[in-house]
Amino acid sequence: MDRIVYDRMAAHDSTHWWYRARREILSDYLTREAGLPKGARILEIGCGTGHNLPMLATFGAVEAIEIDPVARGIASERLGRPVSAAPLPALPGIERGAYDLIAVLDVVEHIEDDVAALRAMRDCLKPGGKILITVPAHQWLWSAHDVVNHHHRRYSKASLAKAIAAAGLDHNGLRYFNSLLFPLAAAARIAGRLTGRDDSDDSPPPAALNTLFETIFGWERHLVGRMPMPPGVSIVTLASPAA
Repeated sequence: MDRIVYDRMAAHDSTHWWYRARREILSDYLTREAGLPKGARILEIGCGTGHNLPMLATFGAVEAIEIDPVARGIASERLGRPVSAAPLPALPGIERGAYDLIAVLDVVEHIEDDVAALRAMRDCLKPGGKILITVPAHQWLWSAHDVVNHHHRRYSKASLAKAIAAAGLDHNGLRYFNSLLFPLAAAARIAGRLTGRDDSDDSPPPAALNTLFETIFGWERHLVGRMPMPPGVSIVTLASPAA
């Protein structure tokens, strides 16, 4: 990712509506869907500044990987111990057969060979382990945001399912989320494309609007995994080794 993306993450990951609501949604989703053992061993790959680590730590003992040195330093401070720099797709030096949960939250779209990356994650799971995957949805939403984040692709449900299967994994259902705000996001992307004002700035909006967006997005914690969601900006699933 461009340096500015990490800088904005460090500045806003505790206040921005998207980060805050997404953590709530994923926490509820894991509670309902993952069936993790008590004291689960958890690895987050591509943890950025470590803003998800406290949420993941409510489910077990957390380790993390981040290749950007500045973000890795911030994440290490938050975690209280060093964060690894092992890169995808190979994950060199990461223990195989060791983890109950691996979290890759908006990460695999950054990896050119996503199947190889998912296969390496599969090999790091304990028997019965799971991979929590979130990805950006809909290639037609491609924008300057994807460019500065160094994305290789946005996913459809079909393309994500194909990558998961090719890596020797099954999934528990592919679910859209960030659906309630999807019409607004889609309109903004289309307007930016038509006007030539496609903007990669993802800084928080004014405080009142930030609170409103967090409230609307946060409602989805009651919905994701419980009912089919209309098209959203993202897709979430839990994957596990195929039988």
